[in-house]
Amino acid sequence: MRKIEAQNQLIEICPIRNVIARFGNKWSFLIILTLHEHKVVRFSELARMIPDISSRVLSSRLQTLEADDLITRTVYPTVPPKVEYSLTPIGETLVPIILDLTNWAIEHRSHIIKHRQDFAAS
Repeated sequence: MRKIEAQNQLIEICPIRNVIARFGNKWSFLIILTLHEHKVVRFSELARMIPDISSRVLSSRLQTLEADDLITRTVYPTVPPKVEYSLTPIGETLVPIILDLTNWAIEHRSHIIKHRQDFAAS
């Protein structure tokens, strides 16, 4: 990790932060896991499978994941246009990591919630 000075402030430059920040959020995790489970999914199907995500956020997350080569977007020349999303091979390599993180969260959830409550009470 390097530090640079910009406008009288030290800014931490982490070589992996830029990569992880692009997929390391709840919506991207859910999109990746949904595409892994269903293989090929249309936008409207994704929106139904992840009901609490807005269309704007879903569209934005899909564009980011596509830009990073984690998903592929296939457009069919039909009327209306048909667009399908699927994981790329590099996107598939994230699935075991996300599942490990999910399992860790499940295993430690009760402890963390109790500790939050105790912390807030003190």
